[in-house]
Amino acid sequence: MTTATKYDRRMYAIMNDRAAAPMYATATRRRAVIGAHLLLTAAGFAAWAVTLFSDARWPLFAVLAVLPLWVVATGVINGATRGLLELRGRMLDERQLAERDRVHGIAHRITGVLLLLAAVGAGAAGRFGDVRFDGLVVPVLFAALTVHWLMPLWVAGLRIQDDPAEN
Repeated sequence: MTTATKYDRRMYAIMNDRAAAPMYATATRRRAVIGAHLLLTAAGFAAWAVTLFSDARWPLFAVLAVLPLWVVATGVINGATRGLLELRGRMLDERQLAERDRVHGIAHRITGVLLLLAAVGAGAAGRFGDVRFDGLVVPVLFAALTVHWLMPLWVAGLRIQDDPAEN
């Protein structure tokens, strides 16, 4: 077994700091944070996509306004999962490693279905709706990558159980 590095120990301490626990203490609060994270991700992506197709500067400022909130929401989800997806495997116990594998499996199946539906929808729109996709290739690919990257985090946040009540 590999020993933990200074970085591993610091990340473990950060991910297991309970200072923000009230923000994710219940399933309802975790769902709200994940919903906010989804909305912030969509807003940031939409603003970034607008910068590809226009000379407007406001989308850049929108991305910069959304980013700090998105980082905080990401941190809350990571805190709720105690770093399940961020810590190196050597810092997790067998139960956590098994849960991380389950989360990745569920998230990637969800992402696969979404990508399949998007491909079928794009094919149908191109075939039957006279839609051209020349300028949409980059934003669609980036959106797919973003969802594929973040889905495990969202699934882990939704699957985490409440801590046992202290008596």
